[in-house]
Amino acid sequence: MARRWIRPRRWSPPALAPGEPAAPLRVLYTLPTGGHGPEDVVFDADGRMITGLADGRIVRIDPANGDRTVLAETGGRPLGLHPGADGGVLVCDHDRGLLRVATDGTVEVLVDTVDGEPLTFASNVVEAPDGTIYFTSSTTRWNLDDHLGDVFEHSCTGRLLQRDPSGAVTVLLDGLKFANGLVLAADGLSLLVAETAGYRIQRYLLDGPRAGTTEMLVENLPGFPDNLWLGSDGLIWAGIAAPRDRLLDRLLPLPGFLRLLVWNLPVAFRPGAVPIAWVMAFDPTGRIVHDLRSSDGSYGFVTSAAEHNGTLVAGSLTRDDIAILATP
Repeated sequence: MARRWIRPRRWSPPALAPGEPAAPLRVLYTLPTGGHGPEDVVFDADGRMITGLADGRIVRIDPANGDRTVLAETGGRPLGLHPGADGGVLVCDHDRGLLRVATDGTVEVLVDTVDGEPLTFASNVVEAPDGTIYFTSSTTRWNLDDHLGDVFEHSCTGRLLQRDPSGAVTVLLDGLKFANGLVLAADGLSLLVAETAGYRIQRYLLDGPRAGTTEMLVENLPGFPDNLWLGSDGLIWAGIAAPRDRLLDRLLPLPGFLRLLVWNLPVAFRPGAVPIAWVMAFDPTGRIVHDLRSSDGSYGFVTSAAEHNGTLVAGSLTRDDIAILATP
């Protein structure tokens, strides 16, 4: 049942600009995960995929033959992942916060509160060479099952956070529009942060005279950017969960009670995700290098895309399998 306490905030999204024609996305084959909802798919140093499943398992899968190994069970719902240099895995767990999975499967809670409040909806994570961990929290108001409520409400309660090697946690940015995917730039001087409900990816500067400020990498995207991954090809890969919804874009600048009415309609009458498989890739300046889409039903609701040495894969919150894609 739809929640009735939505508190809409008005926002005028940029008018959707015409773009270049998309190229076809082609699924070569899919690999079962042994569970459901591989929301984020990443590669370890050996080219094996790692993903988290709805039942709490962290699974490693060989893309060549599909062999699976369960690395750990978090006891929650893992979302964004980062393979550590020591062979462990950092995990943003929706239910438990920021976790570290050791090579023996031990699960350690690194952050579960921020400024005395529970860490909610931990979303994506990266680690710098000095051991500093950066991670996002999508919203303080909604949970995963009702995440579309945040898109309707436009709560702007997403955050970018830092955990330094001593364990101290700092909020670097707040007020983000459903903070989601996160990567450390190849030069280590900035972070790239996807704002799913803002249709954009920001750059947060870590060094230099403008450290602590932001600039836009790419904005006015035609879809909802989700998890990000820095490929071995030097590109920033993004899963695009769905195209923007024209009705929602029209409602966002209008008085909030209109969104409240629409949110409380039966699900079939509300704006929803169009069934499409979609990934994009950007160069370090934000130029679109690849825009790959397919609506043939071979895959859908892509929440992550990752490339490693020519292997391109996609994960999905709503699927049981991982898609191996044709490299453009």
